[in-house]
Amino acid sequence: MSEVAKVRKEICLLAKSLFDRGLTCGSSGNISARLSDGTLLMTPTGSCMGFLEPERISHLDCDLTLLSGDRPTKELPLHTAFYDTREGTGAVVHLHSSYSVALSMLPDVDPDDVLPPLTPYSIMRLGKVKLLPFFLPGDPAMGEAVRALGGSRSAVLLANHGPVVADKNLWSAVYAMEELEETAKLAILTHKAHPTKLTSDEVAKIQAAFPR
Repeated sequence: MSEVAKVRKEICLLAKSLFDRGLTCGSSGNISARLSDGTLLMTPTGSCMGFLEPERISHLDCDLTLLSGDRPTKELPLHTAFYDTREGTGAVVHLHSSYSVALSMLPDVDPDDVLPPLTPYSIMRLGKVKLLPFFLPGDPAMGEAVRALGGSRSAVLLANHGPVVADKNLWSAVYAMEELEETAKLAILTHKAHPTKLTSDEVAKIQAAFPR
């Protein structure tokens, strides 16, 4: 099986898993992966992640010309911003997952580090997650905002929209996205309870042991 065929199948498998567990719905969300030759595979525009067909996954060359499959997601500039600025990025996942979106709308979150330090795992898998302002869906300015970070963040949360995570491959990007959503869920559930958070010293030790 060719690399293109293999990764197309993996995108469909992981996308369906996310859809089946309610982490994305309708035609929301998109996934991309960079192949060894530098070309990109990307979920098509307007597609439902629960019902993707491998042969319809968009295949783009290094100049973003469509080689095969359907037309790619309108969030293409958002994905390419991570590939162009963050060395080693092999996949990007963008969802509209409920708890992450809810967290992005709270007035008292830290925009430079939107996830509170509740468990070590979000720090290990994501580092600091930057809250970006609201953009119209498909606005290339989203990609420009990611580029302005200079590759310093592997994950961002788009206000009133949803999270975006980049990682070394499809599986690790999906795992990191799941961790982001679970931490956002914990943050929402404990928001009014004033939970005991990890101390700054504990966070520093985690960051030193698991650098992002």
